[in-house]
Amino acid sequence: MIEILLMGFLLGMRHAMESDHVAAVASLVTKSPSLRESIRLGSMWGLGHTVTLFIFGSAVMLLDHMIPERMAMMLEFAVGIMLVMLGIDVVRRFMRERVHFHSHRHADGTLHFHAHAHADEINHASDSHMHMHREKFPLRALLVGIMHGMAGSAAMIVLTLQTVQSFGMGLIYITLFGLGSIGGMAALSMAIMLPLRHSASRYARAHQYLQFGIGTATIVLGISLMLEIGINGKIL
Repeated sequence: MIEILLMGFLLGMRHAMESDHVAAVASLVTKSPSLRESIRLGSMWGLGHTVTLFIFGSAVMLLDHMIPERMAMMLEFAVGIMLVMLGIDVVRRFMRERVHFHSHRHADGTLHFHAHAHADEINHASDSHMHMHREKFPLRALLVGIMHGMAGSAAMIVLTLQTVQSFGMGLIYITLFGLGSIGGMAALSMAIMLPLRHSASRYARAHQYLQFGIGTATIVLGISLMLEIGINGKIL
């Protein structure tokens, strides 16, 4: 039984590395001012994910009734929408920070507008500056984790019921699975933040385009997930 519980923890770590999870947390981390905050965001995603799995898993095991397949498909589709929204937010931030519009008046009184790019400037949101600001509760990361937990609960519950034979062991298995996902996502957030942090302090242009790439990839993944679920699940 110990081997089964250990497997639950390791599967939780692996589960955190799924593409839609990575894309969502990468989009969240692009706004993080520090390595510590990135780990906090990843851990909060894992907490939201775990709480949802625990609630759904307990209900299914107590009521002995599985989540309807169509409902599971709809939740997966909603994850696709969420990914697109997260990606758009990153791209929007890239466009806003990269190009600014300024105005000045000429001697003859003519008002003139022009665009000014700050791509070559060092990002002021470095660790030495942001530590002065009070950190807010990462509610967004928690909600994203809850959404992912809802979407993945059906498959997780099936796996749990196939692995253990009692309600108590099932809850322990889900808890360890969740702890594994928290640890895995915290480590992944740190791995994502390291190149972002390095590029922010030395290569401002590369840093901005790296963020743009993360946002674009998140949008593409969200759309592909929506199309796959919509067509195969006959939602569209």
